[in-house]
Amino acid sequence: MKLQGIRVVDLSLFLPGPHLTMMMADHGAEVIKVEPPSGEPTRHIGLRKNGESVWFRNTHRGKKSLCLNLKDEAQKAQLLALIDSADVFVEGFRPGAVARLGLDYATLSARNPSLVYCSISAFGQTGTKSQKPAHDLSIQADSGTVFLNEGADGEPCSPAMPVADMTASLMALSGILMALLRRKDTGRGDYLDISMQDSLVAWLPNALGPVFAENRSPVVKQERSWGGNAMYRIYRTADGRHLTLGGSELKFAENLFQKLGKPELAEICERSPGEQQEAIEFLQREFSTRTLAEWSLWFDGLDVCWSPVRLLHEALAEEHLWQRQMVFEDGEGNRHLGVPIKFLHEPASVNTQLPKLGEHNQSLLPLAQAI
Repeated sequence: MKLQGIRVVDLSLFLPGPHLTMMMADHGAEVIKVEPPSGEPTRHIGLRKNGESVWFRNTHRGKKSLCLNLKDEAQKAQLLALIDSADVFVEGFRPGAVARLGLDYATLSARNPSLVYCSISAFGQTGTKSQKPAHDLSIQADSGTVFLNEGADGEPCSPAMPVADMTASLMALSGILMALLRRKDTGRGDYLDISMQDSLVAWLPNALGPVFAENRSPVVKQERSWGGNAMYRIYRTADGRHLTLGGSELKFAENLFQKLGKPELAEICERSPGEQQEAIEFLQREFSTRTLAEWSLWFDGLDVCWSPVRLLHEALAEEHLWQRQMVFEDGEGNRHLGVPIKFLHEPASVNTQLPKLGEHNQSLLPLAQAI
């Protein structure tokens, strides 16, 4: 596997750091999760199956657990000795906290110059907000994406996805892999300052036309991606379900309106978003006349970007995701999320075993003492 032989020491909690280190574990890295005496918080959050929380199972498979009290100097010394043999170190504390623990980059890189050290925080290590506490919702609100998530009533909605968390996870993974690649030439590690807000804002290139061109916020429901385009929006069906049109290329509009017996409406879809109300209103009326199941049959074979709005359990039961092994079941009946990074050579090998709290203390701490 691609990351075989890479040792990762992970002090992060909750979602961004644990998710990125699980992806590394899936591809062969040895990931040592350092947990406080109370354990990783997600061990205790949300619904459980077969004794473990689903959240913990989705972020900690294939890892080793080292339970330490980092306020104890002897235990911290053992951790420092273990980090001397690590390739990657990940932490997710508020800026300044690792320095107070004596686990800052300057200290660890002096002991292990080849170490790739990754800090993940809400707003980054510098700037006026660096000490401000925040989780995903607050970061999305502060960054303007909650504003973009406008409901039908014109009010902002709580985001359905922890996008700030997950973008930070992916940015951190990318940065770590770049640093490891560069280390092959220089022998030197590096320090990554990953801000969840930075990562989220970096995902807005297609949303910033009004901001960068005209110094204004978008009128959300008139924008192409959020309802202003007839061929890129959500429609209600007769049974209270919904479907989406998700491709605004003219050929799809022509195919759709031709079959609906209104070919002249296709040209309306060439207008700017926010100026397609005639086509939108026609489609709203039309889609309200049949159930979602009926529309699914109607669309079969038609070259149009469309999809039903599936309930979450429906989506995760869908055959295609199982064929792609993005959802699978282990021998104990636990369902797991699969690996999205699929290599032809040296593919990931998922170890679904979850560590018990402190399970690897005995095997890892003698190693640390011997270094």
